[in-house]
Amino acid sequence: MRIVAEQMELSRELPVVVGNVDYQMFQKCLERLDELLRLSGLEEVYVQNRLVAWQEEGRKAAAQEGRAYKEPSGKEQARHQKMCRQALRCNLARQLTEKEYRKFSRRVAESHLLQWFCRIERVELVHVPSKSALERYDKMAPESEVRRLVDLLNRQAVTEWERLDLAEALALDVYFSDTTCVKANIHFPTDWVLLRDGVRTLMKGVKLIRKHGLKHRMPEPDLFLRQINRLSIEMSQSRRRPDSAKRRKAILRQMKRLTKVVQSHAQRYVLRLQQAWEQTDLREGQMKRIVFRLQGVVEQLPEAIRQAHERIIGDRKVANRDKILSLYEPDIHVLVRNKADAEVEFGNTLLLAEQTDGLILDWKLEQAISCGDVALLQPSVERVKAAIGQYPRAAGADRGFDSKGNRRWLEEQGIQNALCPRAPQELKERMGDSTFRNIQKRRAQTEARIGILKNDFLGRPLRSKGFEHREKAVAWAILAHNVWLLARLPRAGEVLKKAA
Repeated sequence: MRIVAEQMELSRELPVVVGNVDYQMFQKCLERLDELLRLSGLEEVYVQNRLVAWQEEGRKAAAQEGRAYKEPSGKEQARHQKMCRQALRCNLARQLTEKEYRKFSRRVAESHLLQWFCRIERVELVHVPSKSALERYDKMAPESEVRRLVDLLNRQAVTEWERLDLAEALALDVYFSDTTCVKANIHFPTDWVLLRDGVRTLMKGVKLIRKHGLKHRMPEPDLFLRQINRLSIEMSQSRRRPDSAKRRKAILRQMKRLTKVVQSHAQRYVLRLQQAWEQTDLREGQMKRIVFRLQGVVEQLPEAIRQAHERIIGDRKVANRDKILSLYEPDIHVLVRNKADAEVEFGNTLLLAEQTDGLILDWKLEQAISCGDVALLQPSVERVKAAIGQYPRAAGADRGFDSKGNRRWLEEQGIQNALCPRAPQELKERMGDSTFRNIQKRRAQTEARIGILKNDFLGRPLRSKGFEHREKAVAWAILAHNVWLLARLPRAGEVLKKAA
């Protein structure tokens, strides 16, 4: 599907703002970002991919409804193209400013500069995307599509740097990698708090079903909410009592009985909604969403009750792989970090690889429990080779990546091994090599790169819910990071001026 010509909208020029150096630097950054999107072709590639996906969705919808597919008109396609461009630019600008949809929507409404960059600035009327539209933009493209954009940009920065108007190419001399934890947006997974969460979710769902006209004999849902809140307060205050262990067990037994009663009421309401949802003003999609949310909690409650019983009443440990950390995030894990501020963290392992200038070459957010840094190195280097067309000349990482298999594989590929060895004596010997010593010294900056990505682009905590959405958020953050990094590098014209 070819991109059609679009009519340019009449807009005002950016105002000249003086007295604030930070604003002027931010304006220059966005102007350079706008230029990079055009020079690299990222914007056109993204729009083209989205048009193909839009056409496929239209064909599938027509086939399901049993009608012939009608090609969109030029006007419809142009409108969709403008929306795709706006989506790409809003996603990048949001990563650089406000991470939350609502706050970013308000900031765009206030900022002439952001309106210009996001292509929504008009003379007569400015239509700012709402928080719901921004969420749709964020989740529009799959992670694999955003990854291809990052690979395209990286390949141009290394092999076609003149196209981006850079002073020099970014060298693929050394590959630096490290892992970190992307924390999930959950509270600390205390066992009895899971029961409180379950009761609250189920009773709020029941209240929603009753609000739409479907009722079943039961006490008012607010009564159960008050009871679980009272028991939660008693549980949190029981530690101060001399008989705290005995008291906590007694309160947990009450919570278990209450949770089972709530669970039975919720199951009846789910069945009632499935059978008679047409009597309400709910749409079928809304009904399925309510049922999905309630059934997900109902199915986990028995295991959550068992887990709380084992730890509080039985005083027995539960293996990390068997724990329920959240009723709403099934794909997070306990990651032992041994940090000063956090012995353990709850989330997903993220592998990050960069080159000397800080350009992020590769990443991988692990959905399952990580199999260890050793197993992550070879697939990551292979992805870099597939994206850019060549292996890095050397690979540096901490001792967690070191193994006989990795050392042998790096030697077979002709990549210099600068992994930190596990044996202290071997490390002492290798530190005599100046090249190895310099790579290990530079490797410390990868920790800072991880901090920049997590604090300035992802946000702490990452608010995306569900692994698929967290994976997309990481990909968008890395794309925004790499474009931002290239925008701050010297341009060819600037070097010529200094030389003159």
